[in-house]
Amino acid sequence: MVKIKDIAKACNTSSATVSKALSNSSELSQATINRIQQKAKEMGYVPNAYARALKLKRSYSIGVIFHDPTHGGLRHEYFSTVIEALKTEAENAGYAITFLSRSDKMPSDSYLSLARYWNMDGVVIVSEDFTGPGLLELVRSSLPVVTIDYVYPECDAVLSDNEAGMEKLVDYIVSLGHTKIAFVHGEMTDVTKKRLEGYRAALLKHGIPYREEFVKEAFFHLPRTSGHATKELLALDDRPTCICYPDDVSMLGGLTALQEHGLTPGKDISVAGYDGVELSKLYRPRFTTYEQNAGELGSQAAKLLISEIENGSRKAPSIVTVEGKIQEGETVVPPSGKE
Repeated sequence: MVKIKDIAKACNTSSATVSKALSNSSELSQATINRIQQKAKEMGYVPNAYARALKLKRSYSIGVIFHDPTHGGLRHEYFSTVIEALKTEAENAGYAITFLSRSDKMPSDSYLSLARYWNMDGVVIVSEDFTGPGLLELVRSSLPVVTIDYVYPECDAVLSDNEAGMEKLVDYIVSLGHTKIAFVHGEMTDVTKKRLEGYRAALLKHGIPYREEFVKEAFFHLPRTSGHATKELLALDDRPTCICYPDDVSMLGGLTALQEHGLTPGKDISVAGYDGVELSKLYRPRFTTYEQNAGELGSQAAKLLISEIENGSRKAPSIVTVEGKIQEGETVVPPSGKE
Protein backbone atom coordinates (compact mmCIF):
# COMPACT_ATOMS: atom_id res chain seq x y z
CA MET A 1 0.00 0.00 0.00
CA VAL A 2 1.38 3.40 -1.03
CA LYS A 3 1.89 5.77 1.91
CA ILE A 4 2.40 9.51 2.12
CA LYS A 5 6.07 9.04 2.91
CA ASP A 6 6.47 7.06 -0.37
CA ILE A 7 4.98 9.95 -2.34
CA ALA A 8 7.22 12.41 -0.47
CA LYS A 9 10.29 10.41 -1.42
CA ALA A 10 9.21 10.21 -5.07
CA CYS A 11 8.54 13.98 -5.16
CA ASN A 12 11.72 14.80 -3.19
CA THR A 13 9.75 16.72 -0.58
CA SER A 14 8.49 16.29 2.98
CA SER A 15 5.51 14.22 4.14
CA ALA A 16 3.98 17.40 5.55
CA THR A 17 4.06 19.03 2.11
CA VAL A 18 2.45 15.96 0.54
CA SER A 19 -0.33 16.01 3.16
CA LYS A 20 -1.00 19.65 2.44
CA ALA A 21 -1.04 19.04 -1.31
CA LEU A 22 -3.49 16.15 -0.98
CA SER A 23 -5.85 18.36 1.04
CA ASN A 24 -5.47 21.30 -1.43
CA SER A 25 -3.91 23.56 1.19
CA SER A 26 -3.73 27.26 0.30
CA GLU A 27 -0.19 27.27 1.75
CA LEU A 28 1.09 25.66 -1.46
CA SER A 29 1.13 26.88 -5.05
CA GLN A 30 -1.33 25.26 -7.45
CA ALA A 31 1.59 23.97 -9.51
CA THR A 32 3.00 22.11 -6.47
CA ILE A 33 -0.42 20.70 -5.58
CA ASN A 34 -0.97 19.47 -9.14
CA ARG A 35 2.49 17.87 -9.34
CA ILE A 36 2.12 15.97 -6.06
CA GLN A 37 -1.47 14.90 -6.71
CA GLN A 38 -0.50 13.63 -10.15
CA LYS A 39 2.36 11.60 -8.68
CA ALA A 40 0.03 10.20 -5.99
CA LYS A 41 -2.42 9.15 -8.70
CA GLU A 42 0.34 7.48 -10.74
CA MET A 43 1.51 5.55 -7.69
CA GLY A 44 -2.01 4.37 -6.90
CA TYR A 45 -2.34 6.19 -3.58
CA VAL A 46 -5.66 5.67 -1.76
CA PRO A 47 -6.43 7.90 1.27
CA ASN A 48 -6.88 6.07 4.56
CA ALA A 49 -10.52 6.62 5.54
CA TYR A 50 -9.89 5.82 9.20
CA ALA A 51 -7.03 8.32 9.43
CA ARG A 52 -9.17 10.91 7.64
CA ALA A 53 -11.99 10.35 10.13
CA LEU A 54 -9.63 10.77 13.10
CA LYS A 55 -8.22 13.99 11.68
CA LEU A 56 -11.56 15.54 10.74
CA LYS A 57 -13.50 14.01 13.65
CA ARG A 58 -16.06 12.79 11.15
CA SER A 59 -16.76 9.29 9.82
CA TYR A 60 -18.65 10.34 6.68
CA SER A 61 -21.21 7.70 7.64
CA ILE A 62 -24.98 8.21 8.01
CA GLY A 63 -27.25 5.84 9.89
CA VAL A 64 -30.66 4.95 8.47
CA ILE A 65 -33.45 3.64 10.69
CA PHE A 66 -36.04 1.70 8.74
CA HIS A 67 -38.49 -0.69 10.37
CA ASP A 68 -41.50 -1.74 8.30
CA PRO A 69 -44.18 -3.39 10.50
CA THR A 70 -45.85 -4.93 7.42
CA HIS A 71 -42.62 -6.84 6.71
CA GLY A 72 -42.56 -5.58 3.14
CA GLY A 73 -39.07 -4.24 3.84
CA LEU A 74 -37.13 -2.88 0.90
CA ARG A 75 -39.53 -4.67 -1.44
CA HIS A 76 -41.98 -1.90 -0.49
CA GLU A 77 -41.63 0.27 -3.61
CA TYR A 78 -42.42 3.55 -1.87
CA PHE A 79 -39.83 3.08 0.88
CA SER A 80 -37.23 1.61 -1.47
CA THR A 81 -37.53 4.73 -3.64
CA VAL A 82 -37.11 7.00 -0.59
CA ILE A 83 -34.01 5.10 0.59
CA GLU A 84 -32.43 4.84 -2.85
CA ALA A 85 -32.71 8.62 -3.34
CA LEU A 86 -31.32 9.20 0.16
CA LYS A 87 -28.39 6.88 -0.60
CA THR A 88 -27.63 8.57 -3.93
CA GLU A 89 -27.69 12.07 -2.42
CA ALA A 90 -25.47 10.99 0.49
CA GLU A 91 -22.94 9.25 -1.75
CA ASN A 92 -22.75 12.26 -4.05
CA ALA A 93 -21.73 14.29 -0.99
CA GLY A 94 -19.11 11.72 0.06
CA TYR A 95 -21.12 9.89 2.73
CA ALA A 96 -21.97 6.21 3.07
CA ILE A 97 -25.21 4.94 4.64
CA THR A 98 -25.56 2.09 7.13
CA PHE A 99 -28.81 0.63 8.44
CA LEU A 100 -29.30 0.68 12.21
CA SER A 101 -31.44 -2.40 12.64
CA ARG A 102 -33.43 -3.83 15.52
CA SER A 103 -32.40 -7.43 16.24
CA ASP A 104 -31.50 -9.76 19.08
CA LYS A 105 -27.83 -9.40 18.12
CA MET A 106 -27.74 -5.62 18.55
CA PRO A 107 -24.98 -4.56 21.00
CA SER A 108 -27.62 -2.37 22.65
CA ASP A 109 -31.35 -1.75 22.50
CA SER A 110 -30.59 1.97 22.18
CA TYR A 111 -30.40 3.54 18.72
CA LEU A 112 -28.25 6.31 20.17
CA SER A 113 -25.76 3.78 21.56
CA LEU A 114 -25.72 1.99 18.20
CA ALA A 115 -25.08 5.22 16.30
CA ARG A 116 -22.23 6.10 18.65
CA TYR A 117 -20.85 2.56 18.54
CA TRP A 118 -20.57 2.85 14.75
CA ASN A 119 -19.38 6.47 14.99
CA MET A 120 -22.24 7.81 12.83
CA ASP A 121 -22.18 11.49 11.88
CA GLY A 122 -25.98 11.61 11.88
CA VAL A 123 -29.15 9.55 11.42
CA VAL A 124 -32.20 9.63 9.14
CA ILE A 125 -35.34 8.01 10.57
CA VAL A 126 -37.36 6.69 7.64
CA SER A 127 -39.87 4.44 9.41
CA GLU A 128 -40.20 3.23 13.01
CA ASP A 129 -42.40 3.63 16.07
CA PHE A 130 -41.75 7.35 16.44
CA THR A 131 -43.10 7.37 20.01
CA GLY A 132 -40.74 4.63 21.22
CA PRO A 133 -38.17 5.44 23.96
CA GLY A 134 -35.26 4.44 21.71
CA LEU A 135 -36.10 7.14 19.17
CA LEU A 136 -36.94 9.75 21.79
CA GLU A 137 -33.50 9.25 23.34
CA LEU A 138 -31.90 9.63 19.91
CA VAL A 139 -33.67 12.81 18.81
CA ARG A 140 -33.05 14.50 22.16
CA SER A 141 -29.30 13.85 21.93
CA SER A 142 -26.69 16.12 20.33
CA LEU A 143 -26.42 13.81 17.29
CA PRO A 144 -27.87 15.35 14.08
CA VAL A 145 -31.16 13.63 13.18
CA VAL A 146 -33.69 14.10 10.37
CA THR A 147 -37.09 12.39 10.29
CA ILE A 148 -39.35 11.53 7.37
CA ASP A 149 -43.11 12.04 7.77
CA TYR A 150 -42.95 12.75 11.51
CA VAL A 151 -42.18 15.95 13.42
CA TYR A 152 -40.23 16.21 16.66
CA PRO A 153 -39.54 19.67 18.12
CA GLU A 154 -35.85 18.77 18.43
CA CYS A 155 -34.85 17.96 14.83
CA ASP A 156 -35.37 18.63 11.12
CA ALA A 157 -38.11 16.83 9.22
CA VAL A 158 -39.12 16.14 5.63
CA LEU A 159 -42.84 15.61 5.12
CA SER A 160 -45.00 14.39 2.29
CA ASP A 161 -48.11 16.57 1.90
CA ASN A 162 -50.36 13.89 3.42
CA GLU A 163 -53.15 16.19 4.59
CA ALA A 164 -53.17 18.36 1.47
CA GLY A 165 -52.66 15.32 -0.76
CA MET A 166 -55.71 13.52 0.58
CA GLU A 167 -57.74 16.70 0.32
CA LYS A 168 -56.70 17.13 -3.33
CA LEU A 169 -57.62 13.50 -4.07
CA VAL A 170 -61.10 13.89 -2.57
CA ASP A 171 -61.52 17.23 -4.39
CA TYR A 172 -60.81 15.43 -7.66
CA ILE A 173 -63.30 12.64 -6.84
CA VAL A 174 -65.98 15.19 -5.95
CA SER A 175 -65.31 17.05 -9.22
CA LEU A 176 -66.45 13.92 -11.06
CA GLY A 177 -69.77 13.96 -9.23
CA HIS A 178 -69.25 11.72 -6.19
CA THR A 179 -70.69 12.57 -2.77
CA LYS A 180 -70.63 9.07 -1.24
CA ILE A 181 -66.88 8.68 -0.73
CA ALA A 182 -65.51 6.05 1.65
CA PHE A 183 -62.00 5.98 3.10
CA VAL A 184 -60.23 2.74 4.04
CA HIS A 185 -57.20 4.08 5.89
CA GLY A 186 -54.07 2.48 7.33
CA GLU A 187 -53.25 1.89 10.99
CA MET A 188 -53.47 4.98 13.17
CA THR A 189 -50.05 6.52 12.51
CA ASP A 190 -49.26 10.22 12.24
CA VAL A 191 -49.56 9.86 8.44
CA THR A 192 -53.04 8.36 8.77
CA LYS A 193 -54.17 11.11 11.14
CA LYS A 194 -53.13 13.75 8.62
CA ARG A 195 -54.88 11.98 5.75
CA LEU A 196 -58.04 11.70 7.82
CA GLU A 197 -57.85 15.45 8.43
CA GLY A 198 -57.51 16.02 4.69
CA TYR A 199 -60.46 13.71 3.98
CA ARG A 200 -62.67 15.53 6.51
CA ALA A 201 -61.55 18.96 5.27
CA ALA A 202 -62.46 18.12 1.67
CA LEU A 203 -65.90 16.81 2.63
CA LEU A 204 -66.57 19.90 4.76
CA LYS A 205 -65.46 22.22 1.95
CA HIS A 206 -67.91 20.61 -0.47
CA GLY A 207 -70.76 20.43 2.03
CA ILE A 208 -70.71 16.62 2.16
CA PRO A 209 -71.62 15.03 5.54
CA TYR A 210 -68.94 12.92 7.25
CA ARG A 211 -70.29 9.39 7.71
CA GLU A 212 -68.65 7.10 10.29
CA GLU A 213 -69.80 3.99 8.44
CA PHE A 214 -67.80 5.11 5.38
CA VAL A 215 -64.51 5.16 7.29
CA LYS A 216 -62.80 1.79 7.87
CA GLU A 217 -59.40 0.89 9.30
CA ALA A 218 -57.06 -1.58 7.58
CA PHE A 219 -53.26 -1.83 7.42
CA PHE A 220 -50.80 -0.23 5.04
CA HIS A 221 -49.47 -2.62 2.41
CA LEU A 222 -51.70 -5.53 3.50
CA PRO A 223 -54.31 -6.13 0.75
CA ARG A 224 -56.35 -8.71 2.69
CA THR A 225 -57.23 -6.15 5.38
CA SER A 226 -58.41 -3.65 2.77
CA GLY A 227 -60.38 -6.45 1.13
CA HIS A 228 -62.18 -7.18 4.41
CA ALA A 229 -62.97 -3.46 4.88
CA THR A 230 -64.30 -3.29 1.32
CA LYS A 231 -66.71 -6.14 1.99
CA GLU A 232 -68.04 -4.25 5.03
CA LEU A 233 -68.63 -1.17 2.88
CA LEU A 234 -70.40 -3.20 0.19
CA ALA A 235 -72.70 -4.71 2.82
CA LEU A 236 -74.12 -1.27 3.69
CA ASP A 237 -77.69 -0.55 2.56
CA ASP A 238 -76.50 2.80 1.23
CA ARG A 239 -73.04 1.99 0.00
CA PRO A 240 -70.37 4.38 -1.34
CA THR A 241 -69.87 5.13 -5.02
CA CYS A 242 -66.12 5.62 -4.52
CA ILE A 243 -63.65 4.01 -2.09
CA CYS A 244 -60.20 5.45 -1.25
CA TYR A 245 -57.46 3.10 -0.03
CA PRO A 246 -54.35 3.65 2.17
CA ASP A 247 -51.90 2.76 -0.62
CA ASP A 248 -51.79 1.27 -4.10
CA VAL A 249 -50.81 -2.23 -2.92
CA SER A 250 -53.60 -2.35 -0.34
CA MET A 251 -56.03 -1.32 -3.07
CA LEU A 252 -55.45 -4.73 -4.70
CA GLY A 253 -57.34 -6.34 -1.83
CA GLY A 254 -60.23 -3.99 -2.50
CA LEU A 255 -60.22 -4.87 -6.19
CA THR A 256 -60.42 -8.58 -5.34
CA ALA A 257 -63.40 -7.98 -3.05
CA LEU A 258 -65.15 -5.95 -5.74
CA GLN A 259 -64.62 -8.69 -8.32
CA GLU A 260 -66.07 -11.25 -5.89
CA HIS A 261 -69.20 -9.08 -5.76
CA GLY A 262 -69.37 -8.85 -9.54
CA LEU A 263 -68.38 -5.18 -9.63
CA THR A 264 -65.99 -3.71 -12.21
CA PRO A 265 -63.71 -0.90 -10.92
CA GLY A 266 -64.02 2.24 -13.02
CA LYS A 267 -67.43 1.14 -14.27
CA ASP A 268 -69.76 -0.09 -11.53
CA ILE A 269 -67.85 1.58 -8.68
CA SER A 270 -64.90 3.96 -8.40
CA VAL A 271 -61.72 3.34 -6.39
CA ALA A 272 -58.60 5.40 -5.66
CA GLY A 273 -55.21 4.52 -4.23
CA TYR A 274 -52.30 6.45 -2.74
CA ASP A 275 -48.52 6.62 -3.38
CA GLY A 276 -48.37 6.36 -7.17
CA VAL A 277 -45.99 3.38 -7.25
CA GLU A 278 -45.10 1.68 -10.53
CA LEU A 279 -47.86 -0.90 -10.02
CA SER A 280 -50.47 1.85 -10.27
CA LYS A 281 -49.24 2.75 -13.74
CA LEU A 282 -48.95 -0.80 -15.07
CA TYR A 283 -52.21 -2.27 -13.76
CA ARG A 284 -55.28 -2.17 -15.99
CA PRO A 285 -57.41 -0.27 -15.46
CA ARG A 286 -54.72 2.26 -14.58
CA PHE A 287 -55.11 3.41 -10.97
CA THR A 288 -56.42 6.81 -10.04
CA THR A 289 -54.13 7.66 -7.13
CA TYR A 290 -52.14 10.40 -5.40
CA GLU A 291 -48.53 10.16 -6.49
CA GLN A 292 -46.11 11.02 -3.69
CA ASN A 293 -42.67 12.30 -4.66
CA ALA A 294 -40.80 9.57 -2.76
CA GLY A 295 -37.46 10.30 -4.40
CA GLU A 296 -37.54 13.95 -3.39
CA LEU A 297 -38.37 12.96 0.21
CA GLY A 298 -35.20 10.87 0.43
CA SER A 299 -33.04 13.43 -1.34
CA GLN A 300 -34.22 16.30 0.87
CA ALA A 301 -33.68 14.24 4.03
CA ALA A 302 -30.05 13.60 3.06
CA LYS A 303 -29.46 17.26 2.20
CA LEU A 304 -30.89 18.48 5.50
CA LEU A 305 -28.83 16.01 7.53
CA ILE A 306 -25.55 16.68 5.73
CA SER A 307 -26.11 20.43 6.07
CA GLU A 308 -26.53 20.03 9.83
CA ILE A 309 -23.49 17.74 10.10
CA GLU A 310 -21.25 20.14 8.21
CA ASN A 311 -22.55 23.36 9.74
CA GLY A 312 -21.80 22.13 13.23
CA SER A 313 -24.03 23.78 15.82
CA ARG A 314 -27.70 22.83 15.79
CA LYS A 315 -30.00 25.52 14.45
CA ALA A 316 -33.75 25.89 14.85
CA PRO A 317 -35.36 22.77 13.30
CA SER A 318 -36.46 23.02 9.67
CA ILE A 319 -39.51 21.36 8.12
CA VAL A 320 -39.53 20.72 4.38
CA THR A 321 -42.81 19.66 2.74
CA VAL A 322 -42.66 17.75 -0.55
CA GLU A 323 -45.75 17.98 -2.75
CA GLY A 324 -47.21 15.15 -4.80
CA LYS A 325 -49.76 15.17 -7.61
CA ILE A 326 -52.97 13.49 -8.77
CA GLN A 327 -52.53 10.60 -11.18
CA GLU A 328 -55.75 10.70 -13.18
CA GLY A 329 -56.16 7.03 -13.99
CA GLU A 330 -59.17 5.00 -15.07
CA THR A 331 -60.57 3.78 -11.76
CA VAL A 332 -62.49 6.93 -10.78
CA VAL A 333 -65.30 7.88 -13.16
CA PRO A 334 -68.60 9.77 -12.70
CA PRO A 335 -71.08 7.71 -10.63
CA SER A 336 -73.71 5.87 -12.63
CA GLY A 337 -77.27 7.00 -12.00
CA LYS A 338 -78.31 9.32 -9.21
CA GLU A 339 -76.93 9.01 -5.72
